[in-house]
Amino acid sequence: MPALKKTAVTVAAAALLPLLTAAPSWADGKADGPDAKQPQPPASMSTVGGATLGKAGTQVNLGSGAPVLPAKLSGRSWIVADAESGEVLASHNSHWRLPPASTLKMLFADTVLPKLPKEKRHKVAPADLEGMGSGSSLVGVKEDLTYSVHDLWLGVFLRSGNDAVHVLSAMNGGIPKTVRDMQAHAEELQALDTHVVSPDGYDEEGQVSSAYDLTLFARSGLQKKDFREYCATQTAQFPGLVKEPEKGKKQEKDENGDPKRESFGIQNTNRLLTGADGVAAYKGIAGVKNGSTTHAGTTFTGVAERDGRVLLVTVMNPSSTEAHAVYEESARLLDWGFGAAGKVKPVGLLVPPKSADTNASANPTSVGADSSGTGDEALTAANSGGAGVALGITGGALAVLAGGGYLVNRRWPLRRRPRV
Repeated sequence: MPALKKTAVTVAAAALLPLLTAAPSWADGKADGPDAKQPQPPASMSTVGGATLGKAGTQVNLGSGAPVLPAKLSGRSWIVADAESGEVLASHNSHWRLPPASTLKMLFADTVLPKLPKEKRHKVAPADLEGMGSGSSLVGVKEDLTYSVHDLWLGVFLRSGNDAVHVLSAMNGGIPKTVRDMQAHAEELQALDTHVVSPDGYDEEGQVSSAYDLTLFARSGLQKKDFREYCATQTAQFPGLVKEPEKGKKQEKDENGDPKRESFGIQNTNRLLTGADGVAAYKGIAGVKNGSTTHAGTTFTGVAERDGRVLLVTVMNPSSTEAHAVYEESARLLDWGFGAAGKVKPVGLLVPPKSADTNASANPTSVGADSSGTGDEALTAANSGGAGVALGITGGALAVLAGGGYLVNRRWPLRRRPRV
């Protein structure tokens, strides 16, 4: 049915409402099966990035020769976007405000990482580890021991350690300040679906984000060299307990003059990166972050390269009973995106930060905020903002994983005008 393939697929249209009026959804956990009753998205959501993104349901404009979307997609919300141009190739409830789980740590890292030199060291005080939620993921930070900022970021990215997040937050001035900093940075990135309550993404009443916002966080973070290297690291050694001296010998010291420590191995929990637990490693993957909590279900944002094109994908809370559904659905969407690139009309755009110099006069902040604009008009306005970031991988994804060769232009230039 060629005619249908050229038409935007929309499950439900909705009148535009002011930004952020959509109520967040709090799930009771993963559904028992595909037939289980699922919460429904708001009829109208934020239209940042284009009016079409504010509509409920699946949004895609298939052109000639474009592959159809994968059949097995159960995520409550997802998005596939070109990381360079910012074009949203397809989306599903991408502005639905949902609990983000540890994918929110991308915003934490993008906010705090530039503030703390990686060689800086910190002795952990008992107060630094207070307030962590029951059942939090931990890397194994211990009080009264000293860690470098570099060690702590490895704990955040590889093991999703809430203990490492809390210590870095303490170094940043405390949890309340870090939450304020993250909220301010989210607003700078125009991630207006996001409300931060805790820096680690742990389930808290009112803590929400969206597939659209999580993708903005990844896109911004990937401009930072250390962020790229940490999220692409598969395994590392993490400092353990103090090494007991042999009988009759003095305590050994490390290069910093501290007691010498044991170390233990840690592995990244991003299964598309490591190929662990029966999930096939995705060819070309280069990060970014996964998450799982009771209210959020499973969440994932990933970045991958193929033939010089870099795509971002985010999937939130799939209801499928398929093993590791969030990874499998993300992989299917990436496969589709690489096959569909250049054969679909974008349904929206990843907007640049407010302060970015886009070499254009249009202000993407206003995209879709005026309910008088149509979807096409809103997208045209967004396109004129030139929200593009040059992303590339030197020598392919293997070079990224081996040596951090992931190159990102730190400016937001008008690389090429997105197709409309």
